[in-house]
Amino acid sequence: MKFSAVSSDLHKALSKIIGVVPSKSTLPILENVLFELTDNELRLTASDLEISMTVSLQVGGEADGKIAVPAKKLNETLRALGNADLAFTAEESSHRLMLKTDQGEYKMAGESATNFPEAEGIQEEFSLQLDTDLLKNVIARTVYAVSTDDLRPSMMGVLFQWKGEEFYAVATDGHRLVRIRHAGVIAEANTEGNRDIIIPAKALNIVSRSLGEGEVSVVFGRSNVRFSFGEMTLISRIIDERYPNYESVIPLENDKQLRVNRLALIAAVQRCSIFSNAITNQIRFSVSKDEVRVSAEDVDVGGEAREAVPGTFSVDEDLEIGFNARYITEALQHLGTDEVDFFFSAPTRAGLIQPNEQKEDFEILMLVMPLRLNA
Repeated sequence: MKFSAVSSDLHKALSKIIGVVPSKSTLPILENVLFELTDNELRLTASDLEISMTVSLQVGGEADGKIAVPAKKLNETLRALGNADLAFTAEESSHRLMLKTDQGEYKMAGESATNFPEAEGIQEEFSLQLDTDLLKNVIARTVYAVSTDDLRPSMMGVLFQWKGEEFYAVATDGHRLVRIRHAGVIAEANTEGNRDIIIPAKALNIVSRSLGEGEVSVVFGRSNVRFSFGEMTLISRIIDERYPNYESVIPLENDKQLRVNRLALIAAVQRCSIFSNAITNQIRFSVSKDEVRVSAEDVDVGGEAREAVPGTFSVDEDLEIGFNARYITEALQHLGTDEVDFFFSAPTRAGLIQPNEQKEDFEILMLVMPLRLNA
């Protein structure tokens, strides 16, 4: 294999897929990126057996071939080279490869391309063409709430759910929940009946980082899903588990409404949380008719903080409720309106958060479980 390219172009392509490469793996071949050269097209593929991602770029091809290249070392080398013209040569028999520039030569050992796992085929059941901004919006507002607990694999992804003429995207880690309802183009998938598909958070994060402007093709199969955009293709296995009945935990009787400025509340929570207990990260909301007082204390070290943020509470009685400061902050950061609405029922029941203005075809609901307050 032999080709010429600009190091920055090659590094840019590699950067799109290197997030798939596992940092440590029981299969050393997965710590490599597969290079496949045909004429002037170079295809780079990374895989962790669950996700396979390929990106293509045009190079000056001289000799076709394929080889597995150490991903980390190549990435660091290309980043250090900057914007240099380079010649890439690989001996497939010895699996040795060399990058040559005007400044020097850089050699490393590769592996046989035959050892690299092939991407799993996809048996299409239904597909969608989506605006990339819409897909990135759905991913950004859900994936942060996904669980990282390996013992609950169904919650380690985002639920894509079609029910009748509506689409839902749901994420939860058991302490908080995000639900998006979309009645537009996503709901118009050519699928029959209701569908529940759980897509791993890692795959969605990589897709979101890789998308530019335009449209992305999403193809759903029985066991996997494929995202295609420009020169990029990502195939991910679907999490084959039953998603928890999230609807049963969304309270219907939260009729106490607090309207507050989003950015002002974020700032108050972040400042007060500095003084919260390092383990619980607990903050207290003391809600009254015209304001919400945010406070935190750490009895172990004797620190405490209090702030008041103007707000409007729909009932005359006061309410005190505790939350994890990080959960509240992250929820508020993923809402775009100036003001948000909290809905409460009791100090021991989950609180709901919504933007005070919603689009008819794109509604978002967030739920945060409370923490038990100390006396």
